[in-house]
Amino acid sequence: MNIIISGLGIIGGSFAKALAKYTDHHIIGINRSEKPLQDALACGAIHEIGTSESIKTADMIILGTFPEAAVKFVRDNADIIPKSCIVTDTSGIKGQICPELVQLSKEYGFKFIGGHPMAGKETNGFASSDADLFQNASYIIVPCGADEKDISFISTLMKKIGFGIIKIATPEEHDRMIAYTSQLPHVIACAYVLNESCTNHKGFSAGSYRDVSRVARINVPLWTELFSENKNSLVSELDEFIENMTSIRNAVAESNNDAVAELLSRARDIKERTDG
Repeated sequence: MNIIISGLGIIGGSFAKALAKYTDHHIIGINRSEKPLQDALACGAIHEIGTSESIKTADMIILGTFPEAAVKFVRDNADIIPKSCIVTDTSGIKGQICPELVQLSKEYGFKFIGGHPMAGKETNGFASSDADLFQNASYIIVPCGADEKDISFISTLMKKIGFGIIKIATPEEHDRMIAYTSQLPHVIACAYVLNESCTNHKGFSAGSYRDVSRVARINVPLWTELFSENKNSLVSELDEFIENMTSIRNAVAESNNDAVAELLSRARDIKERTDG
């Protein structure tokens, strides 16, 4: 197949490298700036740099850009995307973009299936991409009314490039859970390093500091967009988190060791039960 990847950052670049490594498909790259394209071509992650003519021959398009840019790319090129083509995104939110992408697919006749690879690093850009980034990771498929055969095709392809778990979700379920599993941890990490003590952590910090602060090395434009476009779900999770933090804070402030122990025990039990 001719597979176009629009956006060769860490995720799009990793898709290109994984597809080139684990499949025989012809990979075509499209990117706003030239250097990632040349780097991808040089290392064999893509087989050619894409043009409008390439889009006309695409069997599949993977949108590796920010959510709004993904919608814009499809909107700008909808009239030349083949009707047989499967278009899928990699965005961390779905409720904000799926309706428009579904509408465009119906209007112009191509197929759209939402997608979200649950993988990444603290660093960004094509230089950080990795053919094995997706090994044993989860891939969320948001069908958006797609045919079962197309959903099966996406599932099979994602397993071929390393994904270990395929999860099916609606846009609403996806955004609600991602607010908890992905967006809230990024908020926590950023809030944590905003504490004044962070500037003096060296020599006092070890694994706990690294674990909590790791994702504070954040892609600011991307996560600002993700937070904004999923604000209702994220604010709901933040409200509950603040309530839990306040309970622990008050128990500590009041020297209520029984309450502290009860809260810590509940947390440990939930962690052990849900990880089992």
